[in-house]
Amino acid sequence: MSTPSTTAYVLRGVRPYGTDPVDVVLADGVIAAIGAPGTVELGSGEVPADAVEIQAEGSDGGEGTGLVLLPGLVDLHTHLREPGREDAETVFSGTRAAAAGGFTAVHAMANTTPTQDTAGVVEQVYRLGQEAGWVDVHPVGAVTVGLGGEKLAELGAMADSAARVRIFSDDGKCVHDPVLMRRALEYVKAFDGVVAQHAQEPRLTEGAQMNEGIVSAQIGLTGWPAVAEESIIARDVLLAEHVGSRLHVCHLSTAGSVEIIRWAKGRGINVTAEVTPHHLVLTDDLARDYDPVFKVNPPLRTAKDVEAVREGLADGTIDIVATDHAPHPVEDKDCEWASAAFGMTGLETALSVVQQTMVDTGRMTWADVARVLSENPARIGRIDKDHGGTQGRPIAVGEPANLTLVDPAATRAIDGRTQVTASDNTPFAGMELPGRVVATFLRGRATVLDGAVVDRPAGAPAFEGATR
Repeated sequence: MSTPSTTAYVLRGVRPYGTDPVDVVLADGVIAAIGAPGTVELGSGEVPADAVEIQAEGSDGGEGTGLVLLPGLVDLHTHLREPGREDAETVFSGTRAAAAGGFTAVHAMANTTPTQDTAGVVEQVYRLGQEAGWVDVHPVGAVTVGLGGEKLAELGAMADSAARVRIFSDDGKCVHDPVLMRRALEYVKAFDGVVAQHAQEPRLTEGAQMNEGIVSAQIGLTGWPAVAEESIIARDVLLAEHVGSRLHVCHLSTAGSVEIIRWAKGRGINVTAEVTPHHLVLTDDLARDYDPVFKVNPPLRTAKDVEAVREGLADGTIDIVATDHAPHPVEDKDCEWASAAFGMTGLETALSVVQQTMVDTGRMTWADVARVLSENPARIGRIDKDHGGTQGRPIAVGEPANLTLVDPAATRAIDGRTQVTASDNTPFAGMELPGRVVATFLRGRATVLDGAVVDRPAGAPAFEGATR
């Protein structure tokens, strides 16, 4: 599909945050007008005469009754693999997958080769994102040199670079040294940064393959105890309180972790936390067949843990949903469990999983979905309105047109081979999930239309205006 020559659109009968239908006009990169259905006419007021009209005909058969309009989704935790592992994903393929999933911004994790631990490397990833153009790419800087856990990386230089890094993480590895973690928390205060911790005590998880519990004992795989996660979170929230800094907890997965975050917030500690889509729905019981697609870090936990993280997300203890999109080539997953890589893809299924587990169950509204998948991630990453950014903004006249249009009545069978990402290691293969992204707009330009990623004509310049 080629990019239409116009960048103006009229979305007919869409429902912002799931509320009553309206017509929404996108022109010159912003939301130009919002009016009652049928009152917005081409060529009148703020509506260009050549605007493309998109009729919101949902899968339920009723015109304008099904399609929900959300602020563009923001992922705080994406592995794009480039540079170094282009056999698994590239910035080009990963950002197309992100757009297909309804995202308009992603934060690219630092565990690349070379590691994103210098201004030069984060700027390289940032510019690759600009050149690709389907979403804004915000590099995450490493906390320590080479993720080695021994020496702080160039945090200040990365913060001052063109990439304007504000999130720092050794994700994939834990900053396990408490002195080094304290220093990192103190350092990032100077530029309002945040340390995003991969909470995993290495000595408690040496050789671990899955959640420690009944299933691991029955099938003979080395267990990964919940306390390995919870002990690091407990330590770090106290360190954050001590130095008065921001802490973010990556991919929280246990009931005990939820309780620690709840306690810390009650104490006034400046901590935020994320849960992944797979930890909202999948359990360690899936490891019984030794299928490596279900091998992930942190591991899939018990049904009790799944219920706890759902409750924590619903009541605001957990701030956001982040995909931890971790693509791998076939050879890294099509092997025996012990040799397989940890990780799952998630960009193209995240919204559907949140709908299934939280919206369709009545735990959350679509406005809540916007909060945990757009507004809060943008705020934590400092790419929101309050920090001069364009993401996570409300659906209102004059705001940047970073938007996602979803058909919640649609259902789709998941097949990793047909997804946009370069890797097919989705844990949802063969499952039927609700919801379908119909369109995604990045500052008013369609990156997805009719559920398909929009391709630029050959030789066209990159999408303009990629900003924080």
